[in-house]
Amino acid sequence: MNILVCIKQVPDTREIRVDLETGTMIRKGVPSIINPDDLHALEYALTLKDEDPDTHVVVLSMGPLQAKEALIECLCMGADQAILLSDRAFGGADTWATANTLAAAVRRLQPFDLILCGQQAIDGDTAQVGPQLAERLAIPQITYAQSVRLENHSVQVERQMEDGYQLVKADLPILITATRKLNQPRYMNIRDIVKVHQADDPVQVWGLEDLDLDPGQVGLKGSPTRVKRSFSPAASSEVRFFSGTADEMAASLIDSFRTLNLIEK
Repeated sequence: MNILVCIKQVPDTREIRVDLETGTMIRKGVPSIINPDDLHALEYALTLKDEDPDTHVVVLSMGPLQAKEALIECLCMGADQAILLSDRAFGGADTWATANTLAAAVRRLQPFDLILCGQQAIDGDTAQVGPQLAERLAIPQITYAQSVRLENHSVQVERQMEDGYQLVKADLPILITATRKLNQPRYMNIRDIVKVHQADDPVQVWGLEDLDLDPGQVGLKGSPTRVKRSFSPAASSEVRFFSGTADEMAASLIDSFRTLNLIEK
């Protein structure tokens, strides 16, 4: 089985601050990590590889050259091959242009039985790249997977919902986005750490010239989305006191909930 896992190196959002004057995120000095949801996608791929050693796991990412560090970490966890899409032409891409670029890379690679992504990235929270990638590749997709069971040439997925889960079955090839309920990601292991660090260049880097893509479909040029500014909402609180009998205070509380649309009127 051939499996592709899309991962993204993101700033650790626990360390992010916003410049109050410009409204932009301050990234300087903020450590980068593998997007947490992507680790659950990778863990499922590696679990399938544990069950079948013939399974080949490729990790794919788009970003600056420093994203090699994230891919090397994936290799040290057990992935077989790592490819980084890095080019100035890719800079400023929104989810639309990112999906275009990733899809071109997937087409260049061998056919995949299964493509896995995290449900969303913590720096954007759009949850759009995985589904858009599936659309570009014209394959089925199942999002928000909390459980996946492989059955011959099909998968049975429990799709996380607000009030339970939806059971979905589909044939391979397919793209699935993973939630944090899917599994517990493993740590890097000594065997793969040694193997990776003995390699001359464990991560392949592809640029625009390596992909069959129109330059107008990638990066900022290929991005219809424009972000005007980012900001932290002002924190505010209000305390209200009710007086009267127990019945009167209860009625006042219910009226307040109705005004705030917390309960039906």
